[in-house]
Amino acid sequence: MRERIWLWLTRLWRRPGIRISAFGSAALLVSLIAPLVDRSLPEWLVDRFSRDAVLPILNILASSMLAVTTFSLGIMVQAFRSAAGQATPRVYRLLMQDMTTLNVMSVFVGAFLFSLASIVMFRAGFYGESAAVIVFGLTMVCILMIVVAILRWIAHLSQLGSLHHTLNLVEQAAKAPLERLARKSNLGARPAENAPKAPKGATPLLAPRSGYVQFLSLAELNEQLKETDATLWVFAPPGSWVLKDTPLAYVEGECDPDTLIENFTMGDERTVEQDARFGLVILSEVASRALSPGVNDPGTAIDVIHRIERILWTLGQGMADKDRDTTVEFEQVIIGTVSAEDLLNDGYASLMQDGGNRFDVMAQMLKAATRLSKSDWSDLASAAEKTRDTALGIIDRKIEDPDAVKSLQERAKRT
Repeated sequence: MRERIWLWLTRLWRRPGIRISAFGSAALLVSLIAPLVDRSLPEWLVDRFSRDAVLPILNILASSMLAVTTFSLGIMVQAFRSAAGQATPRVYRLLMQDMTTLNVMSVFVGAFLFSLASIVMFRAGFYGESAAVIVFGLTMVCILMIVVAILRWIAHLSQLGSLHHTLNLVEQAAKAPLERLARKSNLGARPAENAPKAPKGATPLLAPRSGYVQFLSLAELNEQLKETDATLWVFAPPGSWVLKDTPLAYVEGECDPDTLIENFTMGDERTVEQDARFGLVILSEVASRALSPGVNDPGTAIDVIHRIERILWTLGQGMADKDRDTTVEFEQVIIGTVSAEDLLNDGYASLMQDGGNRFDVMAQMLKAATRLSKSDWSDLASAAEKTRDTALGIIDRKIEDPDAVKSLQERAKRT
């Protein structure tokens, strides 16, 4: 339950409405605390900063921040929809978690609520003369935050909604679970290839609903299993689509299936928290959209090829690191390993099919596969060789010019 609570709190904090509401609530709280600290102020400050000096500033902030917030929200939604239309609908949820945009919008809304609440408190008589000093100081801090936010917003608007910015966000989202995979394989559980198969008499854990497996609370699963020395075989790892009342896992031992099933978080969409393959799938979708006849943008497809290559090369270095942690943290849980072949198929399979008739795209595809075949991670190297052979087969079928086919075959040998 601890991991699930932390997961939900993290997801809530990334939601625009929750994050902006939190900043706004903090601003309201600050405005309410001001009268509680006004008694300790020196007289000369009270005489210098009166309510007449503060109220005009608060009025300006309240009116201007409302307009800025409304305008910025319109720009944000329009840019995100445009980016999702250019790339793939799957990127919209990633864009909605853009920290720069959320922080800027939070500052704008917080400043509006602080100034509005302070005006109400002054007019209602809750603020005395000495409280005006506190409000004035807080207003100066608020103005400084607004200036910084506006400068960040101006710099961010130059790239917000662009395909380059979208690809950067997707690449970062794809890297995070793969970096965790490089640090600790199988999420810390026992790999299925080094464990016995589930016995025939094992009890199945049935999915409570149809959807994607998004997250496994492995630490709590292991604790519950350890109490009765039971073993769990995870049949549907994160990223798997399952139907209601079909097996998620099998357990051998005396355990309450209903208690164990609570550690499986399911939803209608795939997420990147533990799904190491989903980010590569999104990148591949962006490349396929770019290669469609309506878009015809091979440059973006080539950019995606290089980004996937960079991600997988870094993963290969991590997997081949001699100091990599290979200890099994959750002995009672057995889960399948994400293979290098699966990762390459997720990233390149549909891209090769959609761009198989283009010389420029397939030339870069062959170069990327050949470079990855030199990875220190042997699984990635062998999978990349298979990908290169697959690419050569697609080239032979889809490119009609024999000279182009011969040139690409020679390039594959040279690189």
